[in-house]
Amino acid sequence: MVVLLAGGGSGGHIYPLVAVCEQVRILASSKNIEVDFHYLGRIDPFSIVLANSQEVKMHSIPTSKLRRYFSLSNILDIPKFFLGLFQAWFKVFWIMPDVIFSKGGSGALPVILAGWFYRVPIIIHESDSVPGLSNVVSSRFAKKIAVSFEKTLTYFDSRKCMLTGNPVRADLLGERYLNEVVKEQLNFNEDEPLILILGGSQGSKRMNDFVLANLQKILEVTQVLHQTGPDNFLEVQKLSRAALIEMPIKAELEHRYKALPYLDQELKTALMAADLVVARAGSGTIFEIAAFGKPAILIPLHGSAQDHQRINAFEFARAGGGVVIEEENLMINIFIHQLKEILGDSKKSEMMSKASLIFFKPKASEIIAQEILNLAGFRE
Repeated sequence: MVVLLAGGGSGGHIYPLVAVCEQVRILASSKNIEVDFHYLGRIDPFSIVLANSQEVKMHSIPTSKLRRYFSLSNILDIPKFFLGLFQAWFKVFWIMPDVIFSKGGSGALPVILAGWFYRVPIIIHESDSVPGLSNVVSSRFAKKIAVSFEKTLTYFDSRKCMLTGNPVRADLLGERYLNEVVKEQLNFNEDEPLILILGGSQGSKRMNDFVLANLQKILEVTQVLHQTGPDNFLEVQKLSRAALIEMPIKAELEHRYKALPYLDQELKTALMAADLVVARAGSGTIFEIAAFGKPAILIPLHGSAQDHQRINAFEFARAGGGVVIEEENLMINIFIHQLKEILGDSKKSEMMSKASLIFFKPKASEIIAQEILNLAGFRE
């Protein structure tokens, strides 16, 4: 069975592809089916994860971004789109997959159009509560549409749609350890609360600046494990050290804060150790938090496409797993109040944890993988 993967531009597009590939291999193996994975799109550090972890054959085409707002880039991207479509038309012919699975994002639409031309069955997955333009267009050519949020069902043809949740990589699931034990492994005090601050795969300068400006007040309430983003790490590390030196508090508080550039293999450990997660509201992040049953304070990215992060955040909050602080309301008094309210009330924290875990849909990867086999002609 030959499966062609499409979609990219961020970890939120690529990591679900990884999760689904893992499950396709498991299901195919149980039926004695050999699987050959190909990826067609932009080759970047995120898509390389596919090649390295799942032995996916990589094929590059020029990619362009579809925007719903006026921008000169829309004009500049028109020739790139048609060049990408022309190359996809040839490369899909030579790969000739049994099925195409797309996560949307930059570069996905030319692959979808080429696949439709050759009558290849197509399945797409939309991670966010409000679909991106690439997936809105792609849905017209897809046989099946998987979505993460119940709200998203209203945007697509109900006859094609299914609510699956967001696929989460197998390496984040499986064996778990006690929160206190993992804290100790990370050199934090096991008897003190710990928050994990996630800025997304590329980090968030706005969140980093907020943490650094208010580090003393935050550390008086909780320990902090801070994912800064690779490009911001050295600056955050330098400024946090300066801030800690200037603090008129006990020297041991230096051990209450740790910054890391990026969490990949370490993400599972960090989520197990955390009592509360403070994060952006990308779908991938929300469902990874939910997989560990963690309460969250979500700070949606202002100006995200179709305001999807804000809507994602409120969907999770409505389910009871978190609270939302919008960027314009991100002030230290509001933030500290929420920290104390959640960390200081064990009953509330426990209720939020349970709601978070219920929000997670553990079978997402398996359901999508089975649909891929079905569309390729290998039905149960």
